[in-house]
Amino acid sequence: MDTSTARMLAQYRAWADALTYGAIEALPPGEAAKERRTQFKSIIGTLNHNYLVDLIWQAHLEGREHGFERRNLMLHPDLAELWRAQQVMNRWWLEWSDAQTDVTLGEAVHFRFIGGKDSVMTRGAMLMHVVNHGTYHRGWVDEMLFSISAKAPATDWSVFFRERSS
Repeated sequence: MDTSTARMLAQYRAWADALTYGAIEALPPGEAAKERRTQFKSIIGTLNHNYLVDLIWQAHLEGREHGFERRNLMLHPDLAELWRAQQVMNRWWLEWSDAQTDVTLGEAVHFRFIGGKDSVMTRGAMLMHVVNHGTYHRGWVDEMLFSISAKAPATDWSVFFRERSS
């Protein structure tokens, strides 16, 4: 992965999260926290999972322990608080990607999964994983929005490119 791709991926993630959180903020009160038949129990639960996974990979990239034993913790049950925390995280990814070089993006980082297995990935692959993971779970959120007849935002990669070039 090269530096321009890394920056673009971090920008995409921040852009897509802003659209998603905007759509969630427009829901009737209580709808985002309402229990649903999904792995993370609610829209807020799913968004918390995305945030927690960001924290895990940030720790891997910084070479420190993250301290999490599960991926389904509710770190911020309040949507506004969670959105503030996610924005701080997204700024970190933007600043991190800006600070990378083609060489650092290709560096291997050893880490341990929550389940205890050791692994290794390049820094660029870790960023790609975080962006892909966020997209995957925003899809879950979209499905929950469809189930309540709320409009899901268009956060497709191609829409990002269109918006970016306008």
